[in-house]
Amino acid sequence: MAKVLVVEDEEDIRYIIVSVLSMEGYDAVEAGSIEEMYHRLNSGSFDVIILDLLLPDGDAVDEIPRLRLSTQDSYILVLTAKRSDRDRILGLEMGADDYMVKPFNPREVVARVRALLRRRKQDYEEVLKVGEITINRSRMSVEKDGKTIPLSHKEFSILSLLASAPNKIFSRSEILDAVWGFEDVSDRVVDVHISYLRKKLGFDVIATVRGVGYRLKVD
Repeated sequence: MAKVLVVEDEEDIRYIIVSVLSMEGYDAVEAGSIEEMYHRLNSGSFDVIILDLLLPDGDAVDEIPRLRLSTQDSYILVLTAKRSDRDRILGLEMGADDYMVKPFNPREVVARVRALLRRRKQDYEEVLKVGEITINRSRMSVEKDGKTIPLSHKEFSILSLLASAPNKIFSRSEILDAVWGFEDVSDRVVDVHISYLRKKLGFDVIATVRGVGYRLKVD
């Protein structure tokens, strides 16, 4: 049974999300603040963390990088009333895997959770080695020069896609389809994640093919 941590300060919204997830067979645990969230995380691991950005004890967007490092096996689904593209991109850039804006249909939350978990069930080669980069798909880990590189699930999925065919040019639409699926996101989100990957792996690892897309460089 997949475990989901619901971090939301509005009790009625939290209750609805937990109830719907529980009805679908998920083990849903709730928290109403950043402090309570870390208390729950210290007590066990979770497959998905549903995180409201505006919490009573702080802006949770600042906690995403810390969560990304300490809970690399967890997907992070951000829930917020913030609507601007800047807020959305910031959340993704910080390491969130998905993003939903209030108000929302609780059934969509379940669909998003299910889609995130489905990625783990893909049947593909377990370990890829491209140049100095080693990608372990079963562990969802990446190493470069023997050092572990922490990536968000979206970043890992993009890198894994590019590494599946080194030097092949993947268009933005191909990356969107493979990584985001049915989600309504713009090409700009791909650019943001590529930029973040370059900062972590080195700026010469992924090449831009102007007007076409991106490729993983192999000499």
